[in-house]
Amino acid sequence: MSVQLNPYLNFADGHAREAMEFYASVLGGTPTFMTFGDMGTEGPVAQQVMHGQLETPDGFTLMGADAPPEFVQMSFGDNVSVSISGTDAEKMSGWFEALSQDAQAVTMPLAKQMWGDVFGSFKDRFGINWLFNIAGDAAS
Repeated sequence: MSVQLNPYLNFADGHAREAMEFYASVLGGTPTFMTFGDMGTEGPVAQQVMHGQLETPDGFTLMGADAPPEFVQMSFGDNVSVSISGTDAEKMSGWFEALSQDAQAVTMPLAKQMWGDVFGSFKDRFGINWLFNIAGDAAS
């Protein structure tokens, strides 16, 4: 593929490694990490993740990093969500349940919607918003 669009997630308080490993435990794949220390940074931030990447067996690529205030100014908001859409109801329902465990909020439980699909959303324990849509016939 010559061009690819990937979500890039920033995490506060040094949680990038934990989050990416959690996502891998649910979605599959093995995350890779480069730390700030790998790039020559010393001190307390050296062990934090400068870049993490997870490529899953289903073709998803998630990237993420820690956001130490010395390097990245960030604020969490609700302006971006990671969206997973498809027809494999069993797999996607399992992912929804696993990723939403200990969620900060389940904003919409996974359920049949008026447009005919099964849809649900939540903010996970790391503050990341997720949307799941299981397409019509598969949702039945």
